[in-house]
Amino acid sequence: MSRTGMCPRVLIVGAGLAGTATAIRLLRFARRPLEVVLLERRSDYRSAGVAYHRDGNPWDHVFNIQAGRMSAFREDVHDFVRWANHEADRRDWPAPWAELEFVEQGPAPRRIFQDYLVDRLAEARREALPGVVLIEADGEAVDLEVRNTGVEVTVRQLAASGLSAGEGPEPTVLFADHVVLATGLEQRDPPFAAGVRAHASFVRNPYSAAGVRKLVALPPEATVAIVGSVLSAYDSAGLLLRRGHTGRIHLISKTGTMFRTYPGGHEHGVFQLPCPSSLLEPYRDREEFLGRVRAEWESACSAVLRDHPDVDPVVVAERVAKAWEPHLPEALDRIPSAELRCLLDEFGTAIAAFRVGAVEYTMSVIERAMDQADGPVQLVVGKVEGIAPAESGRLVVSVTAPEEKHSIEADLVVSNFGRESDYSRVGQSLWRNLLRKGIAVPHARTGRGLEVDGQGALLTSEGEPAGPISAVGVLREGDEIVRNGRTGAFTFNLAAIKNHSIAVAARAIEQLELREDDLARNMAQFHGHVSKFEEATPDGFEEAVLLEAKRLATRSRSERELIDAQLDTRLRSVGELLTLQPDDSQYDRLIRAVVNRAAVERLTDISVTPRQLRRQLGLANAEELED
Repeated sequence: MSRTGMCPRVLIVGAGLAGTATAIRLLRFARRPLEVVLLERRSDYRSAGVAYHRDGNPWDHVFNIQAGRMSAFREDVHDFVRWANHEADRRDWPAPWAELEFVEQGPAPRRIFQDYLVDRLAEARREALPGVVLIEADGEAVDLEVRNTGVEVTVRQLAASGLSAGEGPEPTVLFADHVVLATGLEQRDPPFAAGVRAHASFVRNPYSAAGVRKLVALPPEATVAIVGSVLSAYDSAGLLLRRGHTGRIHLISKTGTMFRTYPGGHEHGVFQLPCPSSLLEPYRDREEFLGRVRAEWESACSAVLRDHPDVDPVVVAERVAKAWEPHLPEALDRIPSAELRCLLDEFGTAIAAFRVGAVEYTMSVIERAMDQADGPVQLVVGKVEGIAPAESGRLVVSVTAPEEKHSIEADLVVSNFGRESDYSRVGQSLWRNLLRKGIAVPHARTGRGLEVDGQGALLTSEGEPAGPISAVGVLREGDEIVRNGRTGAFTFNLAAIKNHSIAVAARAIEQLELREDDLARNMAQFHGHVSKFEEATPDGFEEAVLLEAKRLATRSRSERELIDAQLDTRLRSVGELLTLQPDDSQYDRLIRAVVNRAAVERLTDISVTPRQLRRQLGLANAEELED
C-alpha cells in the first residue's frame, strides 16, 4: 500500500548502534517533513545491540578502545567523554565509575553507551525541523516486497504509538519510501557444541543476561574453559578475575593469538606510507603471495620505527595496517575469490589483532594472571573438536593441537560470540526471504556480508539496485574489505558505522527530495553544470561544501537553520554569476544535492583522523588548533 499525500517514511530495521546512529543522522539532515520509524525486535537491544546492552555488560566490561574514540560522531571527537562527565545520570553508578572523571585515553564501561545513544537520539528528535518525526516501534521485520513507489515491510508483533497501521499478533505490512537494514551481528551455532547447547554448564552467549548470571554465580575455585583468546574471551575472564576467581581459566585458541595492550597515551593516527608495490603483482599461489606480504610488512614496520621514533612499537602494526588500506583493494582484486575467502578465514584473527588492541584496564588483569608461574589463566593452543557431558556433570572439551590431543574438564564452558558473516547460513526469516527473492545477495568475493554499492544500497545478482533499500554496519563487511581496504573489526565497528550512517542518511534524503520534485532522472545530466560551477567559482563551490558539511555536523536546529540560510545565499550568488535564473528551483535542488554529496565525502574521509577532519572543516576550537 502507498502513502499518497503523506510525508515520506524511512523505516530502519534494527535499533542497535547502527540503526540508532542512522536515525540520528536522518533527524538532523532532513530539511522537509519526514517520518523516521526505528524498528527493533528486542527492546533490551534498543540503542545498544548485542555489544552494549546493559543486561549483558556488567560494569567491568569496558570498551576495548579508549573512551575518547567512542563518540558516535566522527566530526565531534570528544562528544562521548563530555557526555560521560557532564550529562550522564550517575545516580545508580557503582564505585569507582560514579566519581571518575573520564579522559580521552582512559577506559569507560560499555553499558553506559546505551544511555549515551538514548540521550543523543532524544536530542536529535527535539532538535529536528518541524514535521521531521521519530517513531520507535517494537516488532520483527520478516519480509520485504519492493514496489514501484517504495517497499512493503512485513512486521510481526508490531507495537508502536503514532503509526497508521494495525498492531497485534498478526503480521502487519508497513509501507516505507526507503528501508535501512541495520540488523547487527548474527550468531553462528558452533558445530562443536551441538550436543551441549542446553547444558547448564555451557554459555553460548557471554553477552546475554543468562550468560552473565552464570559467570557471576560461579564458585571462585571452579575450572572454566573459554573458547577463544580475543576480546570477548578477555571480557569473561576479566569479569571472573576481578571478582576474585582463583580456579583455572583456560583460554582455548586455534591460532594462539593474543591482543596487545594499548600504551597509556595512545592516540589514533594516520600515516602516509609507500604503496606495498609487490602486492600488486599477479597472484601466483598462496605461499608466494604470503612471502610477499611478509617482506612488505617487515619493510613497512621498519620504516615506521625508523622515521617515527615517537610512535610506541606496540602500535606500529596498527599504523601500517591503516596506511595500507588505500592500496589493499587493488591488491585483493588480484586474488581469486576462493583463495581470498580462505586467506580471510585463516588469518582473520591475526589481522584483527594487528588492527586493534585493548585498553590496559582489560588487559592488565589478564596479563598478570598469565604471567604468574602458576597463574589462573592458561592459553591453550588448538582447535576445539567437541564438547561433551562428563559423568561428574561437568563438561569435557576436546582440543586438537598440531602434535597432540587433550581434554579439559570444566565446571563452565564459555563460547565466544561466534559471529556468522555468511548470510546464506543465517536462519532469520528476514534473510531467508530476502535471499530467496534476490533482494539481498551474499557478497561473492568474500562470503562476508551482502552485495552493496558505494553508498550501501543493496544490489541484486546482476549488480543493479534492489530497490530503495540500504545497509549499514556489519552487513557491509565484505564490501568494506574489497572496496575500502578495511580490515579486522574496522569493517563493521563504530568507526565504519559512523561513516555508514552519514552516507546512507544523506543519500536516502536526497533520493526522496529529488523524487518528490521529479528530478531524479536529471541528476546524471546535471554534472556538466557542476563542472561549470566548480570551474567558474571554485571558491564559491568550496564555501558551499564547507557550509553544508557544517550543517550536517550541527546538533542545534537554530544553528542548522542559520547555516542553511547562509548556504542559500551562497548558491544564489553563484547562480547569478553563471547567469542562471534566480527562481530556477530545479537548479537549486540539483546543485544542493551535488554540494551535499561533496560534503558527505568530506565528513566520511577515512584518510584523515577525526581531529584532522575537524580542522579541515573549520569545526576545531582554539585548543584543538594548538595541538
